[in-house]
Amino acid sequence: MENSLIYQYNNGWSVRRLSQEYRVSRRRIDRIIKENAHQRSEGSAVEKKPRQRLSKLDPFKEHIQELLGKFKKEITVQRIFELIKEKGYQGKISILEDYVAKIRKVRIKEVIRCVETAPGQRAAHDWSEYMIAFTQDPDKEEKVIFFSIILGYSRRQYIEIVEDKTQRTLFECLVHVFMHFDGVPREIKSDNQKVCVDRWECGQSIFNRHYLGFASHYGFRPLAIKPGRPVENLKIERPFYYLETNFLNGRNFGDKADLKEQLRIWLTQVNDLRKHRTTGRQPIEMFSDEISYLLPLPKTHYDTSLIVYRMVNQESCIHWGGKYYFVPGDNMFKSCPVRITKEQVIIYAPGFEQLVEHTIPQAGSTERYVGRASATEHIPKIKLSDVKQRLDSMGPVMEKYVERVIAQKKDPGPMLIKLLSLKITFSTQDILMAVKRALDHGVYDM
Repeated sequence: MENSLIYQYNNGWSVRRLSQEYRVSRRRIDRIIKENAHQRSEGSAVEKKPRQRLSKLDPFKEHIQELLGKFKKEITVQRIFELIKEKGYQGKISILEDYVAKIRKVRIKEVIRCVETAPGQRAAHDWSEYMIAFTQDPDKEEKVIFFSIILGYSRRQYIEIVEDKTQRTLFECLVHVFMHFDGVPREIKSDNQKVCVDRWECGQSIFNRHYLGFASHYGFRPLAIKPGRPVENLKIERPFYYLETNFLNGRNFGDKADLKEQLRIWLTQVNDLRKHRTTGRQPIEMFSDEISYLLPLPKTHYDTSLIVYRMVNQESCIHWGGKYYFVPGDNMFKSCPVRITKEQVIIYAPGFEQLVEHTIPQAGSTERYVGRASATEHIPKIKLSDVKQRLDSMGPVMEKYVERVIAQKKDPGPMLIKLLSLKITFSTQDILMAVKRALDHGVYDM
């Protein structure tokens, strides 16, 4: 019909005559003729403006703009969706995705193929640092270090806040990971950090011997990404982006303790339960399929203590971490083995007999010498009544056991002091469990 209208119009028919002959309104004929003329002269059809329709998102667009402008780093669409749902949004996330995509600049990235692994086969770990302003002091930002590991098959993730990136911290974090997953993946991939990899030779990574010892204890195979190829570790890099945009953005934290508590809740109630974009399933759901493929945990965990040798100086002290720790006996100018845990410095004689244990002073302590009496002071004798009072405060089970020890031994003091010193290394609950077992079997020796 449009072809006929245009043909007759070009042959001299008026719009009125065309309207009468074809029974079409003159307005419609005018539109057809104008569109045809525009197509012939401009080479393209007339662009029609889409009809504006009301959207369920309209009342929340101003709030969305505030969220996008408030946070320095990008906030995810998922996090925005969660926040506007709290304010009464009833629509779906697809509308929100289209709206945010229009106002954001999409970066063109390199096409990368993500390698999938079998259940229980591989995990990857890394560190990431963020500057966070806590509400108790909003004008000051504090550096916070996150350790993260993710299982390659299920995408289940474990994240922990740490104080440093030392090897001992890495080992402690991995032990926590294995306990959290109740198993060990068969391969663990890391970047080329010095705590894992000493160097590369002939295209092969030379792993640190302590890291290899740790790997052998738990039975996993260590892997490292090739230098200059960070895309090999994308399965851990991308979850850091999700942590940054979904957890750190859109939330306020009072202090580091509050940050750790919110992180613990977010891991189990958000991260584990979200539908993963690649797998289309929840990580916790896929983990139920993967857990049976993980290696079993050993009966005892790896000792993460640091073993070093230190020379005893002329003051009969060894130096560690800016402090001087007293060494008893005639050991000056001898090289002594020193075992360092998170709480203690344990010094041994050159023949490996234990000499002394020192508690590491708290951070910020001005104490320079640990365990050495000054020239004008003498170490007071420990009162047995004080030791007994501290032990009795642990509960009726301990109180009963202390009474039995006093009744059994002529000099119960050394035994009670050693019993009290267990609190340095073990929790009260574990000590009481051992004491109850000792009572059942009549054991009164350390």
